[in-house]
Amino acid sequence: MGRVSLLALTALGGLVLATGCATLAGGAAAIEDSIVFQPRLYPRGDWTPDPRIEDVYFTSSDGVRLHGWFAEPDRNPPRAVVLFTHGNGGNVTTRRQVLHLFRDQLGAAVLVFDYRGYGKSGGTPTEPGVLDDARAARRWLAARAGVREGDIVLAGHSLGGGVAVDLAAADGARGLVLEGTFTNLPDVAASHVPLLPVRAVMQARLDSLSKIRAYRGPLLQVHGDADRIVPYALGRKLFEAANEPKQFVTVPGGGHSDPPTPEYAAALDRFLSSLPVSDPAVPRPSNSAALGTTR
Repeated sequence: MGRVSLLALTALGGLVLATGCATLAGGAAAIEDSIVFQPRLYPRGDWTPDPRIEDVYFTSSDGVRLHGWFAEPDRNPPRAVVLFTHGNGGNVTTRRQVLHLFRDQLGAAVLVFDYRGYGKSGGTPTEPGVLDDARAARRWLAARAGVREGDIVLAGHSLGGGVAVDLAAADGARGLVLEGTFTNLPDVAASHVPLLPVRAVMQARLDSLSKIRAYRGPLLQVHGDADRIVPYALGRKLFEAANEPKQFVTVPGGGHSDPPTPEYAAALDRFLSSLPVSDPAVPRPSNSAALGTTR
């Protein structure tokens, strides 16, 4: 979620009243998607070329062309291969700090991509669509980095945390990192409009609370205790439902979209060092053109 979420969730409350608390369907469901997903389309954002970042394109299972940024550290092989799933607003241009954190500070290869309807990616965002997009991104990243999909570290912020939990619960991961992540979308909406029965009408769920029990790998979760978008209590509730091994890092006074703190970077460093060794690398493609990479 992002800064627009407070207004968006208030609008969702109005939508509940307008539909008479009936199940959202058809056009109303499309309105809900437009509230949940707040994309920034190209050319909005700073698209200045960076010689150390690759523009990459890949395709979802239903044929939507997706775009992302891929960055590799100087060390070879990289310490880890990370797929980062961002929140409900902006596009990849607002996640440059993620690339610098994982590549430059932590020595990891990292892919940040835009869901359908964001940035340079085609299509229109929906919950099933963005989950399919993340699977396509992981598939591309595994082939590009020469690792198995299960050896990728999944990291997600806010709504992207729900996407990452879905991947990890269904297919596993070398490690899972969640930043400012919620139990499910109706819980977030209800925290902002508690007098309206949004839980009863929302179709978008991203129900991490029920899914995370199926994930049995290492978990690092971080949450600011002054988060006004996704309440800290929802992050704690999600963490309590997760299996061991797990670690929760509280950022004192931290908001929802603050830059990574030194404490968080240090926790990430320790987390990556604690992860099990990956299986031997699978053959890496001799050229990235076959994967659809463009510069």
